[in-house]
Amino acid sequence: MIKRESKLFKIEKDSNFASRILILSLPSSLVFIMLVALRLLPANIAVMAYSSIVLFNIVWLFPLTFELQQLKKYIINLSQENQEKLEDLDITESETLDIANAINEMHRFWSNKAETLEAQTISDTAVLDTLPDPILMIDKEGNILGANGSAHKLLGENITEKNVEEIFNSNNFINAVAKVLHQDSDAENLIFYVGNESKKQDKQKKLYAHIKRLPWISKGRAVAVISIYDMTKAMKVEKMQSDFVANASHELRTPLSIISGFIETLQTSAKDDPEAQKHFLKIMAEQANYMSILIENLLSLSRIELNQDNPPEEKIVINPIIEDAVDALTLKAKDKKMTFEINIDESVPEITADQSQIRQLLQNLCDNAIKYGDEDTAIKINVNLSNKVPHSKTYQVGEGNAVAISINNQGMPIGNEELGRLTERFYRVQAHKDKNIRGTGLGLAIAKHILIRHKGNMRVTSNKEEGTTFTIFIPVEQL
Repeated sequence: MIKRESKLFKIEKDSNFASRILILSLPSSLVFIMLVALRLLPANIAVMAYSSIVLFNIVWLFPLTFELQQLKKYIINLSQENQEKLEDLDITESETLDIANAINEMHRFWSNKAETLEAQTISDTAVLDTLPDPILMIDKEGNILGANGSAHKLLGENITEKNVEEIFNSNNFINAVAKVLHQDSDAENLIFYVGNESKKQDKQKKLYAHIKRLPWISKGRAVAVISIYDMTKAMKVEKMQSDFVANASHELRTPLSIISGFIETLQTSAKDDPEAQKHFLKIMAEQANYMSILIENLLSLSRIELNQDNPPEEKIVINPIIEDAVDALTLKAKDKKMTFEINIDESVPEITADQSQIRQLLQNLCDNAIKYGDEDTAIKINVNLSNKVPHSKTYQVGEGNAVAISINNQGMPIGNEELGRLTERFYRVQAHKDKNIRGTGLGLAIAKHILIRHKGNMRVTSNKEEGTTFTIFIPVEQL
């Protein structure tokens, strides 16, 4: 008892301890007043008796008040995430201790629930961020409450809390969202365009959207989810494939028409003319050879694309491959009085690559150097070690050191506006067409896809003073 009374001064001022004592003692005081008034009890005895009751109430209420004060402090600390041990509290009453234990267990239970929910939320967010398609959550007003990483990348970083009408300038899309939000439809699917309205349609983004209302059991402000698929790239690929078929058909149709025409001529007006037959047969042989090269290039391009995702694994030495490519084209170079000058750095190591594809790549570039170079000039081939592969905007290049092979020829320079299109299928420089230099327009497209498979890259420079230089970079290791 003395121990508890010594802690009287630790009771907080706002605990209303004195008020409770007075209120609890009030009935006794009224009784004693009545007894004294009726002269049934002397005043001094009444005062002593009342004082005894007040003292008893103080002794009886003090432990409870003190422990309630301790319990209040403990709960406040828990609410503020201050970790205080239950053992540190000066609690002796079993009822108060039971309450404190119950509060502690409840706090532990909800803390575990909160941690589990937070971990689940982080996990769900991470999963959504890994999805390639943009996903948006909207409230009943059409405001964006949340978005995954793909949505931020497509639509911008500051889209949260904006309305969909501010993000998408498509009336069809806005109307479809409104139908779902007004419960006129559970789900809507549509294809629409976004971007600057002044641009042509093929310059805008083509999107497919699935708008789905969330079930009634879902909690929170979100009432609908919008998933978006960017069809722009797929449409470009489809158009490229369509153009490829059309171009291939056109390239094959021309020599076929020439051959068919000459066959008809040989069967009719020229059937008895040996000179005409000799001339026509020569042209037919050239056209047939062109068709054979074109078909071989088409098949080669298809094979390379088929294996484009399979990285090469064999170790090769680049020097003998360059020598083989040069030897195969020596006679063709001599016909134009051209020579090869090869300079290979001795520090160039082995590389991990497909030997047949690297030979084809180098032979295509050397053949182009002869075809488009001026007569009586030199083709310079330099091989060095580079510390990296130049960055590409369209695919991932390899890391670490790379072998750099440059092939330079002296000829008509290529304009800056044409340099970026050289690797397009069937694309040919207009100046080369004007000079009637024959080609399929697939050699550099094949070179590009070989480099993509090897995680390499190519740089092209062209000017009147230094000529045209194709530099290819092939990683030493396929990491």
